[in-house]
Amino acid sequence: MRGLEKQFGAPFLNYGNNLMRLTEKPERLRSLLRIVIPGALLAYAAPSRAADITLGIIGPHEYDLPVDFKPFNVLVQYGDGNAAGNTYNSVGQREARGGSHTWSGLTKYVHFRSFDAIPHVGFAFEVIQGESYVLANGTNYGGLGPTIIGPAAWFKPNAHSTFGFQTFMQTPVGTRDATSPNYWSNISSFIFDYEWKHFSFDGDAGTVVGSTKHVKGQNSYFPGVVFYSNLRFSWKATQKIEPFLAFDWQNVTGTFDNTANRYVDNSNSREIAMGPGVMFNISKHVSFTARYSHSVEGRNTPETNAYYMKFVYLW
Repeated sequence: MRGLEKQFGAPFLNYGNNLMRLTEKPERLRSLLRIVIPGALLAYAAPSRAADITLGIIGPHEYDLPVDFKPFNVLVQYGDGNAAGNTYNSVGQREARGGSHTWSGLTKYVHFRSFDAIPHVGFAFEVIQGESYVLANGTNYGGLGPTIIGPAAWFKPNAHSTFGFQTFMQTPVGTRDATSPNYWSNISSFIFDYEWKHFSFDGDAGTVVGSTKHVKGQNSYFPGVVFYSNLRFSWKATQKIEPFLAFDWQNVTGTFDNTANRYVDNSNSREIAMGPGVMFNISKHVSFTARYSHSVEGRNTPETNAYYMKFVYLW
């Protein structure tokens, strides 16, 4: 949701009665341009790829969302590149091995609407298509990853805050084996946002739970449960430019080998990554966000040394 960066102002916001209402012409779209609900970047490619912290793609105002508005649509393109030259071992030490260069993208369409029968609550439904390209160990490959679909709902405890829930299903296949997780998964999280005059703070906290992985001729596995949180603190420097600081955390429990009846060695992992970014409110309908992130701490995972971008168009 990324603050409609995830706040993409859809048609315009009226603050009467302390409730945000979208009417027919765009206004106050600056905050609305943050309204896009982000999908998850999950590690569905080969093990050599860099780690992707779930929903690490979100930006400031991701969950700064309106209620009581007319329906509108958003198209978002996310992208990230990661040059992972090091890997964290099982005791958290960085080792110069296991690196790769990865490029990932998410193309997302979101439909936002509210219902007269359910006042003061906003809803969204999105369809997200993942893309990836990996360069590692002298080989390179790419393709489309799984498709992610699901709804979100939220309300505003007061005129300055938002709280809600989102849940998505990720399909088990992509266009090739290397981009296919081969199991269904659910990505769910609580979302929040709080706006001050010159600052904003928003984020999420949730889990990813997968079904059993079955591949012909291989052992059966139950993937580890993912716990994650993404926080964004921004400074509203001008109407057009908003610098921010990002904090991402993820912890993954061990993968269980159902065939061997034991956990896979060193299959549990964790990572903390931080970095600065800036959001550009180009117009009432368009925004662009860029960010850099690097691992602070990790275990059993390639380090993050990544850049992120997000382009949003609202109509």
